[in-house]
Amino acid sequence: MSIVNEQVSTENLYNRTASEWIREEPISLSDFTARPFVLNLCEPVTGLKVLDLGCGEGYCSRELSKRGAAQVNGLDLSQGMIAAARSQEIAEPLNINYEVGCATNLQQFNSGEFDLVVAVFLFNYLTISQTQECMAEVARVLRSGGRFVFSIPHPSFPYMREAAYPFYFQVENKGYFSQRDQQFPGRIWKRDGSSLNVQLIHKTLEDYFQVMKGAGFNTMPVLQELRVTPEHIALDESFFSPLLDLPLHLGIQVTR
Repeated sequence: MSIVNEQVSTENLYNRTASEWIREEPISLSDFTARPFVLNLCEPVTGLKVLDLGCGEGYCSRELSKRGAAQVNGLDLSQGMIAAARSQEIAEPLNINYEVGCATNLQQFNSGEFDLVVAVFLFNYLTISQTQECMAEVARVLRSGGRFVFSIPHPSFPYMREAAYPFYFQVENKGYFSQRDQQFPGRIWKRDGSSLNVQLIHKTLEDYFQVMKGAGFNTMPVLQELRVTPEHIALDESFFSPLLDLPLHLGIQVTR
Protein backbone atom coordinates (compact mmCIF):
# COMPACT_ATOMS: atom_id res chain seq x y z
CA MET A 1 0.00 0.00 0.00
CA SER A 2 1.47 3.34 -0.99
CA ILE A 3 1.91 6.26 1.38
CA VAL A 4 -0.50 8.34 -0.71
CA ASN A 5 -3.22 5.68 -0.46
CA GLU A 6 -2.72 5.38 3.31
CA GLN A 7 -3.14 9.13 3.70
CA VAL A 8 -6.26 9.22 1.54
CA SER A 9 -7.71 6.28 3.47
CA THR A 10 -7.16 8.02 6.81
CA GLU A 11 -8.42 11.34 5.49
CA ASN A 12 -11.58 9.78 4.06
CA LEU A 13 -12.25 7.77 7.21
CA TYR A 14 -12.21 10.85 9.42
CA ASN A 15 -13.98 13.12 6.97
CA ARG A 16 -16.85 10.60 7.04
CA THR A 17 -16.92 10.13 10.80
CA ALA A 18 -15.88 13.55 12.18
CA SER A 19 -19.26 14.25 13.79
CA GLU A 20 -19.11 10.94 15.68
CA TRP A 21 -15.95 12.07 17.53
CA ILE A 22 -17.35 15.34 18.89
CA ARG A 23 -17.76 15.26 22.66
CA GLU A 24 -17.55 17.64 25.59
CA GLU A 25 -16.72 14.97 28.16
CA PRO A 26 -15.00 11.56 28.17
CA ILE A 27 -17.02 8.89 26.41
CA SER A 28 -14.80 6.60 24.30
CA LEU A 29 -12.66 3.95 25.98
CA SER A 30 -9.39 5.81 25.39
CA ASP A 31 -10.88 9.01 26.81
CA PHE A 32 -10.60 7.13 30.12
CA THR A 33 -7.67 4.76 29.65
CA ALA A 34 -5.30 7.04 27.71
CA ARG A 35 -6.03 10.75 27.32
CA PRO A 36 -6.07 11.76 31.02
CA PHE A 37 -2.66 10.14 31.54
CA VAL A 38 -1.22 11.68 28.37
CA LEU A 39 -2.47 15.11 29.40
CA ASN A 40 -0.85 14.66 32.80
CA LEU A 41 2.43 13.84 31.04
CA CYS A 42 2.12 17.26 29.37
CA GLU A 43 2.15 19.11 32.69
CA PRO A 44 3.16 21.78 33.45
CA VAL A 45 1.29 23.39 30.55
CA THR A 46 0.74 26.92 31.87
CA GLY A 47 2.19 29.59 29.61
CA LEU A 48 3.41 27.17 26.94
CA LYS A 49 3.08 27.39 23.18
CA VAL A 50 1.69 24.03 22.11
CA LEU A 51 1.28 22.14 18.83
CA ASP A 52 -1.32 19.34 18.80
CA LEU A 53 -0.58 17.03 15.87
CA GLY A 54 -3.46 14.90 14.62
CA CYS A 55 -5.74 17.05 16.77
CA GLY A 56 -8.95 15.59 15.37
CA GLU A 57 -12.02 17.55 16.49
CA GLY A 58 -9.93 19.31 19.14
CA TYR A 59 -10.66 17.36 22.34
CA CYS A 60 -7.06 17.45 23.63
CA SER A 61 -6.40 20.91 22.20
CA ARG A 62 -9.26 22.26 24.30
CA GLU A 63 -8.04 20.45 27.40
CA LEU A 64 -4.53 21.85 26.96
CA SER A 65 -5.91 25.36 26.55
CA LYS A 66 -8.05 24.96 29.68
CA ARG A 67 -4.95 23.82 31.57
CA GLY A 68 -3.33 27.17 30.88
CA ALA A 69 -1.42 26.91 27.60
CA ALA A 70 -0.64 30.38 26.21
CA GLN A 71 -1.34 29.29 22.62
CA VAL A 72 -2.51 26.02 21.08
CA ASN A 73 -2.23 25.15 17.39
CA GLY A 74 -4.15 22.11 16.19
CA LEU A 75 -3.21 20.34 12.95
CA ASP A 76 -5.04 17.47 11.26
CA LEU A 77 -5.15 15.83 7.84
CA SER A 78 -8.96 15.63 7.84
CA GLN A 79 -10.90 18.67 6.65
CA GLY A 80 -13.97 17.27 8.40
CA MET A 81 -12.21 17.03 11.74
CA ILE A 82 -10.83 20.57 11.46
CA ALA A 83 -14.29 21.89 10.54
CA ALA A 84 -15.68 20.18 13.65
CA ALA A 85 -12.88 21.66 15.79
CA ARG A 86 -13.46 25.15 14.41
CA SER A 87 -17.19 24.92 15.07
CA GLN A 88 -16.48 24.16 18.71
CA GLU A 89 -13.98 27.01 18.88
CA ILE A 90 -16.74 29.34 17.68
CA ALA A 91 -19.13 27.97 20.30
CA GLU A 92 -16.53 28.20 23.09
CA PRO A 93 -13.60 30.46 22.11
CA LEU A 94 -10.31 29.29 23.62
CA ASN A 95 -7.88 31.06 21.27
CA ILE A 96 -7.02 27.79 19.50
CA ASN A 97 -5.87 27.94 15.89
CA TYR A 98 -6.89 24.88 13.82
CA GLU A 99 -5.62 24.12 10.33
CA VAL A 100 -5.58 21.29 7.84
CA GLY A 101 -2.08 19.93 7.32
CA CYS A 102 0.23 16.95 7.23
CA ALA A 103 2.22 15.89 10.29
CA THR A 104 5.19 14.85 8.17
CA ASN A 105 5.69 18.38 6.79
CA LEU A 106 5.49 21.26 9.27
CA GLN A 107 7.07 23.89 7.02
CA GLN A 108 4.50 26.48 8.11
CA PHE A 109 6.14 26.51 11.55
CA ASN A 110 9.52 27.96 12.47
CA SER A 111 12.34 25.97 14.01
CA GLY A 112 12.19 26.08 17.80
CA GLU A 113 8.70 27.62 17.75
CA PHE A 114 7.00 25.36 20.32
CA ASP A 115 7.52 24.48 23.96
CA LEU A 116 5.40 21.34 23.73
CA VAL A 117 4.26 19.10 20.88
CA VAL A 118 1.52 16.54 21.49
CA ALA A 119 0.42 13.67 19.26
CA VAL A 120 -2.40 11.53 20.66
CA PHE A 121 -2.83 8.37 18.58
CA LEU A 122 -1.30 9.84 15.45
CA PHE A 123 1.45 7.33 14.74
CA ASN A 124 -0.87 4.34 14.33
CA TYR A 125 -1.88 6.05 11.04
CA LEU A 126 1.70 6.52 9.77
CA THR A 127 4.18 4.12 8.23
CA ILE A 128 7.63 3.73 9.74
CA SER A 129 9.11 6.13 7.18
CA GLN A 130 6.33 8.67 7.77
CA THR A 131 6.83 8.35 11.51
CA GLN A 132 10.52 9.12 11.01
CA GLU A 133 9.65 12.19 8.92
CA CYS A 134 7.16 13.38 11.53
CA MET A 135 9.57 12.85 14.44
CA ALA A 136 12.27 14.83 12.61
CA GLU A 137 9.86 17.70 12.03
CA VAL A 138 8.75 17.62 15.67
CA ALA A 139 12.38 17.82 16.77
CA ARG A 140 12.88 20.80 14.46
CA VAL A 141 9.90 22.84 15.66
CA LEU A 142 10.59 22.19 19.35
CA ARG A 143 12.78 24.62 21.25
CA SER A 144 15.80 23.25 23.06
CA GLY A 145 14.48 21.70 26.25
CA GLY A 146 10.98 21.42 24.78
CA ARG A 147 8.96 18.26 25.25
CA PHE A 148 7.24 15.85 22.89
CA VAL A 149 4.39 13.84 24.43
CA PHE A 150 2.63 11.19 22.39
CA SER A 151 0.48 8.11 22.77
CA ILE A 152 0.30 4.97 20.66
CA PRO A 153 -1.60 1.70 20.85
CA HIS A 154 0.61 -0.71 22.77
CA PRO A 155 2.37 -2.63 19.95
CA SER A 156 1.66 -5.99 21.60
CA PHE A 157 -2.04 -5.36 22.29
CA PRO A 158 -3.50 -6.43 18.91
CA TYR A 159 -1.74 -9.79 19.24
CA MET A 160 -3.01 -10.53 22.76
CA ARG A 161 -6.77 -10.85 22.29
CA GLU A 162 -9.42 -11.59 19.69
CA ALA A 163 -11.19 -8.84 17.77
CA ALA A 164 -13.93 -8.08 20.28
CA TYR A 165 -15.73 -5.41 22.34
CA PRO A 166 -14.76 -2.86 23.61
CA PHE A 167 -11.48 -2.32 21.68
CA TYR A 168 -9.53 -4.20 19.03
CA PHE A 169 -7.34 -4.06 15.97
CA GLN A 170 -8.05 -6.93 13.59
CA VAL A 171 -4.61 -8.30 12.73
CA GLU A 172 -4.63 -11.15 10.27
CA ASN A 173 -2.33 -13.51 12.14
CA LYS A 174 0.21 -13.56 14.95
CA GLY A 175 3.07 -12.09 12.89
CA TYR A 176 4.25 -9.36 15.28
CA PHE A 177 7.48 -8.78 13.35
CA SER A 178 6.44 -9.89 9.86
CA GLN A 179 3.43 -7.52 9.86
CA ARG A 180 5.44 -4.35 10.42
CA ASP A 181 4.13 -1.46 8.32
CA GLN A 182 0.91 -3.29 7.43
CA GLN A 183 -2.43 -1.57 7.99
CA PHE A 184 -5.31 -3.13 9.92
CA PRO A 185 -8.82 -1.99 10.78
CA GLY A 186 -9.97 -1.59 14.35
CA ARG A 187 -12.85 -0.44 16.48
CA ILE A 188 -13.15 1.31 19.83
CA TRP A 189 -16.41 1.60 21.75
CA LYS A 190 -18.05 4.44 23.64
CA ARG A 191 -19.79 3.93 26.97
CA ASP A 192 -23.14 4.67 25.29
CA GLY A 193 -22.79 1.45 23.24
CA SER A 194 -21.82 3.06 19.92
CA SER A 195 -18.39 2.53 18.38
CA LEU A 196 -15.77 4.32 16.30
CA ASN A 197 -13.70 2.94 13.44
CA VAL A 198 -9.94 3.28 13.87
CA GLN A 199 -6.86 2.02 12.07
CA LEU A 200 -3.42 0.65 12.88
CA ILE A 201 -0.25 0.64 10.84
CA HIS A 202 1.68 -1.81 12.99
CA LYS A 203 5.10 -0.89 14.32
CA THR A 204 7.17 -2.64 16.96
CA LEU A 205 8.44 -0.99 20.11
CA GLU A 206 11.92 -1.13 18.62
CA ASP A 207 10.70 0.82 15.58
CA TYR A 208 9.48 3.68 17.79
CA PHE A 209 12.71 3.92 19.73
CA GLN A 210 14.78 3.84 16.54
CA VAL A 211 12.83 6.69 14.96
CA MET A 212 13.09 8.76 18.14
CA LYS A 213 16.84 8.29 18.13
CA GLY A 214 17.03 9.02 14.40
CA ALA A 215 15.15 12.29 14.92
CA GLY A 216 17.67 13.42 17.53
CA PHE A 217 15.76 12.61 20.72
CA ASN A 218 18.66 11.26 22.72
CA THR A 219 17.41 11.66 26.30
CA MET A 220 15.82 8.77 28.17
CA PRO A 221 12.04 8.83 27.46
CA VAL A 222 9.44 8.71 30.19
CA LEU A 223 7.23 5.74 29.33
CA GLN A 224 3.89 4.71 30.83
CA GLU A 225 2.05 1.51 29.94
CA LEU A 226 -1.59 2.54 30.06
CA ARG A 227 -4.29 0.11 31.09
CA VAL A 228 -7.62 -0.40 32.80
CA THR A 229 -7.28 0.64 36.45
CA PRO A 230 -9.33 -0.24 39.55
CA GLU A 231 -10.91 3.21 39.22
CA HIS A 232 -12.16 2.31 35.75
CA ILE A 233 -13.66 -0.94 37.04
CA ALA A 234 -15.39 0.92 39.85
CA LEU A 235 -16.83 3.38 37.33
CA ASP A 236 -18.19 0.83 34.83
CA GLU A 237 -17.21 -2.80 35.35
CA SER A 238 -19.09 -4.21 32.36
CA PHE A 239 -17.43 -1.76 29.98
CA PHE A 240 -13.83 -1.94 31.18
CA SER A 241 -13.44 -5.46 32.59
CA PRO A 242 -12.94 -7.27 29.23
CA LEU A 243 -9.62 -5.40 28.94
CA LEU A 244 -8.42 -5.86 32.51
CA ASP A 245 -4.71 -6.66 32.84
CA LEU A 246 -3.96 -6.01 29.16
CA PRO A 247 -1.46 -3.40 27.90
CA LEU A 248 -3.70 -1.05 25.88
CA HIS A 249 -1.60 2.03 25.09
CA LEU A 250 1.76 3.66 25.68
CA GLY A 251 2.23 7.24 26.82
CA ILE A 252 5.69 8.62 26.05
CA GLN A 253 7.39 11.90 26.93
CA VAL A 254 10.77 12.81 25.47
CA THR A 255 12.77 16.03 25.77
CA ARG A 256 14.50 17.83 22.91
